[in-house]
Amino acid sequence: MKPAHLVLVCCALSLGAAAWAKLPPPSPEAKAKAEEAAAKGKWGDKVAAYQLCQAQNKVAADYYAHAKQQGEPTQPPVATPACVDPGPFAYAPPEAAPAPSADKK
Repeated sequence: MKPAHLVLVCCALSLGAAAWAKLPPPSPEAKAKAEEAAAKGKWGDKVAAYQLCQAQNKVAADYYAHAKQQGEPTQPPVATPACVDPGPFAYAPPEAAPAPSADKK
């Protein structure tokens, strides 16, 4: 093996070992920020589902209106649940659990 290849292999192995190093636990602020981001993501999914529901209802209504105008026979629409508006984003962080007291023996 050439010396240049040996140096590259050693560098790659040393960088690989650094990737396996343990990270420190996240701070409480970082945990809170991650929880809020997760909540916002779930809310965004609900908003997307609401918008999709509205779009599907509009397409179905247009289809039935056009079919009725053309005199084409259609099956009656299937009953579906109403679209649920998720409202504006609101995040209430969970209450922190009280620390155990040192008086217990």
